[in-house]
Amino acid sequence: MNLEPFILASDVINYDHPSVAKLALALKAETPEATAKRCFDWVRDNIQHCVDFKREEVPYVASDVLTIGTGFCTAKSHLLVALLRVNKIPAGFCYQRLTLNGANPPYCLHGFVAVWLDGFGWYRCDARGNKAGIHCEFTPGIENLAFPVQYPGECIYPVVLAEPWPELIQAMDELENTSAYLVAPIDLPPPQ
Repeated sequence: MNLEPFILASDVINYDHPSVAKLALALKAETPEATAKRCFDWVRDNIQHCVDFKREEVPYVASDVLTIGTGFCTAKSHLLVALLRVNKIPAGFCYQRLTLNGANPPYCLHGFVAVWLDGFGWYRCDARGNKAGIHCEFTPGIENLAFPVQYPGECIYPVVLAEPWPELIQAMDELENTSAYLVAPIDLPPPQ
């Protein structure tokens, strides 16, 4: 497997930004697995999920997520991937389709990360942030995602993408605030 695309910077995963690079290097540990855990824990615990904390800002570029300190799950994933890639740890994006509230539509797109670890391969981890009813840890070998698939129409898409796809970035760019998202959530399937 060619992991090169999973360590590159981009306009969204802008790990060459000084604040992102500085934090990533401060989180570096003795092993890739320990570094990945430190990066995961930092994003999970220090970047507020905008819905949970009733924040209206909706950044999605990694450096903006870090500067503003909030974002949706997808935005938190962008920052986590940037931190991992600075440390030369291959990381990509995974997505899940969920109902926004209960068993009925509307649906929304939930984003989380896959990190490549020797001895494990792709390990999916979810740094969206813990709260009552959601508790995610970095436990390679034991998948620990925030949301189970439980209702018709929900699914975990089986791909690991090196970059968020253009339609998703466009939808995030056009999103005015969290309130607008809650009225009309982003529900886009990733390319297969």
